[in-house]
Amino acid sequence: MTTLTAARPVRSLTLRPRSAVALTVASLVGGLAFFWPFVDPGLLGSHSSDAPWIFVTLLPVCLAVLFAELSDGHLDAKTVAVLGILAGIDAALRPLSGGGTGFTFVYVLLICGGRVFGRGFGFTLGALALFASALLTAGVGPWLPFQMVGAGWVGFGAGCLPRLTGRAEAVLLAAYGAVSALVYGALLNLSFWPFARYYPPQIAFDPNGSLGTNLLHWWRFDITSSLGFDVPAAIGNVVLLLFLARPVTTALRRVARRAAFDARVELG
Repeated sequence: MTTLTAARPVRSLTLRPRSAVALTVASLVGGLAFFWPFVDPGLLGSHSSDAPWIFVTLLPVCLAVLFAELSDGHLDAKTVAVLGILAGIDAALRPLSGGGTGFTFVYVLLICGGRVFGRGFGFTLGALALFASALLTAGVGPWLPFQMVGAGWVGFGAGCLPRLTGRAEAVLLAAYGAVSALVYGALLNLSFWPFARYYPPQIAFDPNGSLGTNLLHWWRFDITSSLGFDVPAAIGNVVLLLFLARPVTTALRRVARRAAFDARVELG
């Protein structure tokens, strides 16, 4: 006889060993891909034509997190179905966003999904949603792995937020949405900014410059060129999450309860 016992409160899906290792490797490789020009600026000058292909290696590393989740048994058929549905909805919402204004609907499901289902689910959801949306909008390019890692980190961070309920949780998610939009935008600049040679020297990457100089130029570039896109994204996140966080997280938690993701199976 098989009995199924499920806890009433919804618990985030915990990271298992292989999933945690894959997620750590993906984050380390992603961090190295984002920041390696600061570590060795001279390498950028001698291998500028090869560098974008190095970044494409992030794509299989991101997908490795999903495969690790599957092999660990962490993602069963029900969880994969929910993951696929949420990634598909997020991919469909991206073309409906504000385009050049920076405003986007993608963050809402990503942040709420990571909040409800946990860190590993959030990272996988972010990476898959950006991958699917790139296929949908013909947006595949050297920047895609950066977007996947960045969105994965947004979903992962949502799963790390402290426990709150009700209106306080919505305010927390809205504040996180604002911060994550600004950080995501600054990080995504690193997918192209170090390779550009047409910016004024005060904001351009200097292959011969020191770490401090290039960090300063990066922040100058972000403030002068990127905030026009990132601030509307942050404001949009705040508005959308203040209004939608509670109903979306409530719906996702209801799905989690009915699917019994955290159920314990006992054989007897």
